[in-house]
Amino acid sequence: MQDTLDLTTIIFLALAVFVIWRLRSVLGQKTGAERSPFKPVERNRAEQPGNRGEGDNVVRLPGSDRVVQAERPQAGNAPARDWRGIAEPGSEVARGLEAVVQAEPGFDPRAFVEGAKSAYEAIMIAFAKGDRKTLRGLLSKEVAEAFERAIGERERNRQTLETTFVSIDKAEIVAVEVRNRVAQVTVRFISNLITATRDAGGTVIDGSAETVVEVPDIWTFARTLGSRDPNWQLVATEAGA
Repeated sequence: MQDTLDLTTIIFLALAVFVIWRLRSVLGQKTGAERSPFKPVERNRAEQPGNRGEGDNVVRLPGSDRVVQAERPQAGNAPARDWRGIAEPGSEVARGLEAVVQAEPGFDPRAFVEGAKSAYEAIMIAFAKGDRKTLRGLLSKEVAEAFERAIGERERNRQTLETTFVSIDKAEIVAVEVRNRVAQVTVRFISNLITATRDAGGTVIDGSAETVVEVPDIWTFARTLGSRDPNWQLVATEAGA
């Protein structure tokens, strides 16, 4: 009886070791925080997001597709809202969200965060693939030009960028600003990626094709409130911490 139990235990241990080894071969080994593959693009507070046609390839961030015809109510008359899980009561973020909701009551910050996560992943993958068409629909002119320069340099050097998403562990709104009816919402992302740059011969010259790295990013999205165009655009990237 004891021999049977010992044999069974050994078999299960062997299976466990095999499963762990396979997971490591697929996802790699996780290390500490690494730099983002994007170079920072400084935010231009005065920039007006451009209008896009209905046929553009756009990841729409929800919660902003309602055009408000009424005058913006005074802050003192605005009802108190529950921003738990999004912003601390009375914080700068909460006040910024209040300003957005006053201009567009249909804005849902929780849905916005989910849409921002989808946009983040779509932009990262499009950048790695050099998919300019997708990027043009998601980026402001300034950011699109910066991404284009990076992609062009990569192509001239005959390099390829491989990016595999493992997870987005965190996406939180860290700043909200409304100026001249242009809303800018800044989101801090913590993602786990496998990213590697290869030269013309296929040799990895930056990153790792096997290692999972934690990447912090701070991205700012903007949109003109009251516009019939529901699309938000990425207007700035910053190195996260």
